[in-house]
Amino acid sequence: MKKTDRMANVEPVKLKLDSKFTFKCHKEVKCFTKCCRGINIVLTPYDIIRLKNRLQLTSEEFLVLYTEPQLLEKTDLPVVTLKLMDDDVKSCPYVTDKGCIVYEDRPTTCRYYPLGVASLSHKAKEHDEGFYFFVNEPHCLGFDEEKEWTIREWRQDQGVDIHDDINADWTDLIVRKRSFPPNLKLSEESKKIFFLASYNSDKFRQFVFESSFLKRYDIDDATVERIKEDEIALLAFGLKWLKDVLFKEGKFNLKKDAGVI
Repeated sequence: MKKTDRMANVEPVKLKLDSKFTFKCHKEVKCFTKCCRGINIVLTPYDIIRLKNRLQLTSEEFLVLYTEPQLLEKTDLPVVTLKLMDDDVKSCPYVTDKGCIVYEDRPTTCRYYPLGVASLSHKAKEHDEGFYFFVNEPHCLGFDEEKEWTIREWRQDQGVDIHDDINADWTDLIVRKRSFPPNLKLSEESKKIFFLASYNSDKFRQFVFESSFLKRYDIDDATVERIKEDEIALLAFGLKWLKDVLFKEGKFNLKKDAGVI
């Protein structure tokens, strides 16, 4: 995208992985950190893991201190947004005049900026790349910089491709729920399970290992050992279990004579 094309992108433009644009954000840009004020960032499961580990908090502590719960539009699913500072411009709690203090572990949405990603429906094709769009904010001068990217290059440079891979089952679950008829609501218990497996990894680990979960489900020993030691593996396991609970995929087998959890 050339400088002269910037205003042409005020209306949403669907971009693919090989679409090109120019953008660069750095301390010398006059709008530096303005995009970190007055924001509404829905945090993904992997965002929570990265941030709570960075801050040396349990998932429960992080959720209490740094997030606010809300129901995601058109899904009725409970998600969390980043809790902002109580100042005049509603700043991100991690931003300073010098930049982001958790930059290496910043949320997925921050990594994508100035891009947004959209999914229109449940992905029927495994390799469907979806589409992307520009987040056009009047204050942003980064588009006037000379650095050119493709969407693919930007995602790799910002590490957001890794975030997307880890969050893929969670994103797919949300998209699938969004395609349900509006009158098809989840029970309060299902919402609690969704929140637990998505966001509260420490408590979900306790649920798996300290309840009757492993006595009821037929889980192989290798998986049990992996999810005990690896937080990302535990998240992947929890999301697959969530799909099974919510969409009856039948991939988790109950042991003989096992009751309901």
